[in-house]
Amino acid sequence: MKQKIGQKMHQTVLLVLLALVSITAATYAWFSLSANTRVRSMNLEITTGTSLRFDTSAHNIFDDYIKTMSFDKIYEQLQASYGYDAQKAALEPVTTANGTTFQTEKGADVAPDTGQFYEFTLHFMATEDMVVHLTSANTQGKEDGTLVESEAAAAAAIRISFTAENNTAIYQPQGASNGTFTLDTAAQMQYNNDNALFSIKADTDMPVVVRIWIEGTDKACTDELRGSDYTIRLRFAGTDENGNVFE
Repeated sequence: MKQKIGQKMHQTVLLVLLALVSITAATYAWFSLSANTRVRSMNLEITTGTSLRFDTSAHNIFDDYIKTMSFDKIYEQLQASYGYDAQKAALEPVTTANGTTFQTEKGADVAPDTGQFYEFTLHFMATEDMVVHLTSANTQGKEDGTLVESEAAAAAAIRISFTAENNTAIYQPQGASNGTFTLDTAAQMQYNNDNALFSIKADTDMPVVVRIWIEGTDKACTDELRGSDYTIRLRFAGTDENGNVFE
């Protein structure tokens, strides 16, 4: 009897130790990162195909939208909307269950005007009814497909969400977890529901809220992010319902 009780106590202690190890492993990135790390700057470029254009504000006709946008226009929108200078503000780790609302490690809500994550609106217009995808494919002779990279090996911790008509898609640059999608390489890119962001009617403005953040629960969210500079390039492609790309 004493031997059986001893075995059960040993098993109980072992389970408690395993639980503590699991908790520590799950929260280590937060503990390591929260006091030490910020992303100091970010460069972002956005491009689209010829039959799809966008801008930071709505227009009445397709020709008033643009094909390529640098982060300068995003900075201007963030300044106007939330009153902070995005060129000086630093992204800090947050987490989210839906890609639209964010919390700190301790569960406190994080508002867009804090600058801890970026939230801005892009307005799209197309010449055809189409499904809009995020794409890794490059245009002919150009390296302009979607790309997230950093000098540190921590770009995987970046997330980007796109919300249109109450539907949200979350892009994860490396791998994919529950509720996110990743992209095939340019050579393998296939357009389907997995990388579709939203549908748009011809000559109709479509507002899309874009959010960029560092996911604090990602295993890549470590001290390697300290002082990192990120390059983010987003490229959008429009297809018909069968996945054929519009030129």
